[in-house]
Amino acid sequence: MRRTVLDHFLIFILIILAASILQTSTGFGFSIMATPFLLLLYQPQEAIQINIILSLVISASLIVRIRRDIDITLLKRFTLGSIAGVPLGLLILLSVDIGTFTLGISILLLALTALLVFNFKVKATGSRDYMVGGISGLLTTSIGMPGPPLLLYFTGTDAEKGKIRATTLAFYLFIYFVSLLTQIIFAGTNNRIWTASLYAIPVVFLGLLLGQLLFNKLNQRIFRVITYILLSGTGLYLLVDSLIKL
Repeated sequence: MRRTVLDHFLIFILIILAASILQTSTGFGFSIMATPFLLLLYQPQEAIQINIILSLVISASLIVRIRRDIDITLLKRFTLGSIAGVPLGLLILLSVDIGTFTLGISILLLALTALLVFNFKVKATGSRDYMVGGISGLLTTSIGMPGPPLLLYFTGTDAEKGKIRATTLAFYLFIYFVSLLTQIIFAGTNNRIWTASLYAIPVVFLGLLLGQLLFNKLNQRIFRVITYILLSGTGLYLLVDSLIKL
């Protein structure tokens, strides 16, 4: 029994460390990597809330240093758009089979990643900014993963990596806080979620340090390759996992 608990804890720590490094170095990565693997260790609601809590810690820790790179206009549009998406995501979490929904998300991720690999371009517009924010808000409260729509949108518009990271982290501060508050009020929470999050915080800060070192060494081409790997890898994992559970 002790070995089982220890194995569970070590796997949890490795997931959090790897996801923290990715989040810090790319502006994405934590929810994209952590949530699918945390679902192997926790119930869906627990995995999603742990992800949200730790993502809030990461965003709050980084935002002060990179706030000058934030695109304020884009941030406002994402934020306003997300307000419509948050309640829809909560409705999905509480009423729709999460496995079926995750299957749909995995197929969408793989299809859109393929478009980006083949140099598909998206022209940024105000209406699309709002729409992307709305989808991100929906995904945050439903499966705890706001990153994919932002990542796809930024990659398709050839945005600069510093702007991507800063704007995304600033948006996460808002959307994760609102989503966590909404989930606690309407879906509840438990001690296991907060205990696991507390244990993970030191690991998160170690990931912040390592991720910052990696960010300084990334050029735009490598950054783009990492985004493709993140999206395709997450899509494949969610697809296989969803099919197994159906």
